[in-house]
Amino acid sequence: MPRNAFTAASSSPMSRRLFLTTTGALSLGAALTACGGGDSSGSSGSAAPVSKADIDKAMKTPTELTFWTWVPNIAKEIALFEKKYPAVKVKVVNAGQGTPQYTKLRTALKAGSGAPDMVQMEYQAIPTFTITDSLLDLRPYGAAELKDRFVDWTWGQVSGAKGEVWAIPQDTGPMGLLYREDIFDKHGIDVPGTWDEFAEAARKLHKADPDVYLTNLAANQPAAWHGLLWQAGAKPYATSGKSDITISVDDAVSRKLGAYWGGLAKEGVISVDPDFTDGWYAGLNKGKYATWITAAWGPAFLSGSAKATAGKWRAAPLPQWDAAKPNAGNWGGSTTAVIRSTKNPVAAAVFAQFLNSDPATAKMFATEQFFFPATKALLTDQEFVSDAPSFYGGQKVNQVFADISATVDPSFQWPPFLDQAATDWTETVGKSLADKSDTVAALGTWQSRMTTYAKNQGFTVKGS
Repeated sequence: MPRNAFTAASSSPMSRRLFLTTTGALSLGAALTACGGGDSSGSSGSAAPVSKADIDKAMKTPTELTFWTWVPNIAKEIALFEKKYPAVKVKVVNAGQGTPQYTKLRTALKAGSGAPDMVQMEYQAIPTFTITDSLLDLRPYGAAELKDRFVDWTWGQVSGAKGEVWAIPQDTGPMGLLYREDIFDKHGIDVPGTWDEFAEAARKLHKADPDVYLTNLAANQPAAWHGLLWQAGAKPYATSGKSDITISVDDAVSRKLGAYWGGLAKEGVISVDPDFTDGWYAGLNKGKYATWITAAWGPAFLSGSAKATAGKWRAAPLPQWDAAKPNAGNWGGSTTAVIRSTKNPVAAAVFAQFLNSDPATAKMFATEQFFFPATKALLTDQEFVSDAPSFYGGQKVNQVFADISATVDPSFQWPPFLDQAATDWTETVGKSLADKSDTVAALGTWQSRMTTYAKNQGFTVKGS
């Protein structure tokens, strides 16, 4: 599975009571002010800037930092940091990818010991940890000065309502379409520019060849659904004040999405196979799916997972709901955050900033780990955007996704209980897709379940 996908929670949902106990004596009001996207000043909101002299002194003091990350072969990037700051050593621990790591982190925070100094954290997970005041605001350590180096929407994902900087972006997943050019050519299908054209192509293709589907919308993948909501202009979550949250997963935009995809699933002209399974990999290799609605990490992932189809794929932006207003969502990407309990906040903050903003390390992530960049410099770097892999017939795929990244809506927010949102989606909307039942009705059930959950955790809930 790619590192940039969240799936339904594998552990039991975390209650508000557990939220609050993870940081000991943190009050309800203090915790709620830290909600991502809301009034999230937290106790670090008014911290004074650390002077350059104090930063220099800290970076010359022998220090060992612990960094939890699932990024493979990250030793090369860390070596560049340690070369610049030889007094600081970084111990890397792989505590799991995504949910397993977050579960261990919550356990360590609750125990008051064992938490790392820095941690790999996906964008969508940030509000879950700001609500417990578990992340360090990086502004006092100079992080705000990095804003212009990063794509605007990524900075919005790591920022609080009062300007807090909760993490430093590392990579991204703007969504696009990978398609089989040979299948399109065989059946006279043009690359669809709108979702209406996509639906007509789906019907045409499956009628011509019942063994082939235009795409697969995985019924087990809430991350992709959220990305499609993002692209459609939906605002499923918004927090404000100390304890208010608006949940709108059943509004007009969401219903339009539900009717569209639920309708295609009912017609049987798209497949709904679980993704990242043996059957799904086989489908990619055997031509069962003529497209993959994916993200910017998808091209590298696909080239290693569907080698039998080399040279047959191409990339394009997603079809649009309004062709005159191109818009994209994001699926995946992560950051480096600093845990508030660190005993070495200066060194940890400098590490998070260096790792993701230094030109050499940022480029290394793109060329060694094949992450899609979050920095503006790399997205306009000619060597990067001109790469023309043979797997995609010599197409400049990075340029396609770099252009898409510029159209991602910067205002999208995540809830402070993402695990629950993902679980509820899988058991309602995802199930409706798999069962080919009423997806619009399932959205109402998802809305109801999430509203009940949020109220039980102490939120005042506004609905769509």
